[in-house]
Formats: sequence, structure tokens, C-alpha cells
Amino acid sequence: MTNNFTDVHPTLDNYWRAIILFGQNTACYKFALAQSLLEFASEKSTQISFNDLGERYAAHICNHLQISNIQGVNPSNSFLAACSKFNDGEIDKDRLVETAKTTGFRYVFDAFHNVKGAELPVKFYAVDKNRKQLVLSDDLLELSSLRQFSSLAEEVDSRWSLVEAGWRMKINNRILRINYDSEQRSFYENDLLKRTNITSARSALNGYQKGHCFYCFNTVDIRSGSQHLAEVDHFIPHMLKGYLPDANLDGVWNLVLACKNCNRGHRGKFEKVPKPHLLERLHQRNSFLINSHHPLRETLIAQTGNIDADRISFLRDTYNTACSNMIHTWEPEQVSLPLF
Repeated sequence: MTNNFTDVHPTLDNYWRAIILFGQNTACYKFALAQSLLEFASEKSTQISFNDLGERYAAHICNHLQISNIQGVNPSNSFLAACSKFNDGEIDKDRLVETAKTTGFRYVFDAFHNVKGAELPVKFYAVDKNRKQLVLSDDLLELSSLRQFSSLAEEVDSRWSLVEAGWRMKINNRILRINYDSEQRSFYENDLLKRTNITSARSALNGYQKGHCFYCFNTVDIRSGSQHLAEVDHFIPHMLKGYLPDANLDGVWNLVLACKNCNRGHRGKFEKVPKPHLLERLHQRNSFLINSHHPLRETLIAQTGNIDADRISFLRDTYNTACSNMIHTWEPEQVSLPLF
């Protein structure tokens, strides 16, 4: 399956999302650096001292440690330990920032632009070790001017939350199963007797759809209150739940982001089944999720099959049953060129 995020006509936001979605996740550092970079870019800052970067970088990690105390696969990580001590009041901010500069940046600067073992041709910063600063690139500043920029911080935080859940479950030698709450429009995990909300489904799915409607490719937004707010749609209509007892229609595999017009506009989808070529698009989207590794990968495999052939068979059988019951199919009016 072709990977649109890195191989096919990539744009700046494609490159950025490739880092967030497909880079290695052994600790939270990539996400904290990404959030810091987005903040400085939005302020049009270009030369960031290690001291200023360390303060924001550490703050993001400290905030997430208050939500989840597992922030990587190595529980003895010295910088994460320093962040925990700061949260507990054992060290002050100056000590925390100094620790960030000496140990917190040790690997993240070099690893950030590495996706699947290779460096991306686009760099969002350069490291000036002599002046102890990060120099933001023109590409990052240009990214900050794009319409998609406003969604990127939420996407990073959502991805971070999903990976946190994976780290927690891996510690307990269990495979994460992510569920969807249609009322809250959020993903959650069931941990024994406790239900834990993880993240907004909108922000979790948006990066894989590159900020566009699944059906017509019109631009969508994930910010509350936006007139272009994305809606979470069940590709196979939820009303068929009773006819498809073996298919979890609230599963990640069946959820896509749609614009309001496609979902419930004048010629919208409503409770119709999409045309067959859109089923192929759904399979391709799910392959993106699976290729992004843990944790959505495990959820999708559990819901649809261990290998690609099984997943195709699952989609085909589910789709055929849906069409047999609903009869009518639906196709969107294309707004923009296909992006995935």
C-alpha cells in the first residue's frame, strides 16, 4: 500500500504528520519537542535558546506526567525522573531546565526528523550547538501560515495520549483495545474495572485524513466552535448494528471524519452505505493506521483481522451485508482532489 504521508506529493503538513504519526515512540520527547516547536512557530520566533526551549519542553512533559506516569518504555529515564521530582516539589524550575539542557535533548534533536530509518528531506529546525540554540527553518515558519497549522497541536497531543495508553498497557503485558464513545466523540480504554478517556476521536483521526473530509476532501477543522468542524461518521451506518452482530460498528475501523455537508447536508450520506470505491479508501485509511504501529494498530487488527487478506475479507463481507439491508448507496460530490 502506498504511503501518502511520505511518498506521494508531500506537502509541509504531510512531512510534519509523517514525523508525528510514523516516527519511533520509545519516549515522549518527540511529542514535547513538537508542541514546543509549534508554539515558537506561532509566535514567529526563529532563534530559540536551549534555556527557553528547555522550559517549555519540560513543561509539556510535566503536564503529561500528571495524567500518566508512564512516559516511555524505559522507567529509569533520568530526565523523566527529574520531571517527576519537579511535579513533586523536590526540585525547582531552574534545576529542571538545566536537566533538560544536559540530558533531555540528548537524542531527540537527531531523531526528530527520522521516519522509518531515514531522514526526511525537509527539516523544521537546525541545531546550533555553539550558540546553544535551535534555529527554526523557513519551512516551519511557512507551515505556521497554513490553514492546517491550527489543528497540528491537537493532533500531537492526541497522538501522545494514544501512545501513553499503549505504554501503560504494555507495562501490564496486555494489548490495548480502544473503544469509541459516540456521545462524547472520544476514544477510551477499559482497564479492568476502570474506564479511562484517552483523547478526542476528531484529533486522533484528523492527521491520517490530513485535515480533509473522508468523502469529498473538503477541508475540515477539529477546533470546537469552528464552522468547518469535522463530524465523526460511521462509514457503515450505526443503525445496522443489529444486522451485523460480529462487526463492532463503533470500532476505529468504521470511523471517519466528514464535513457537515457530506454527513447530513442536502445531499448528504445520513444512513446510506457509501459506494464500493469508498470502501477501498476506507481500507487504505485503515492501513495508514495500522502502519503507524502502536496503539491504534492493535485495535484495528483485533477488530478486522491479523493480515491484509483477512481485513479485506472482513470489510467485503460487512459491506455486502450492509448493502443487502440498506439497498441504496451514496456517493459524495467531489470538492477537492483525492489526498488518500
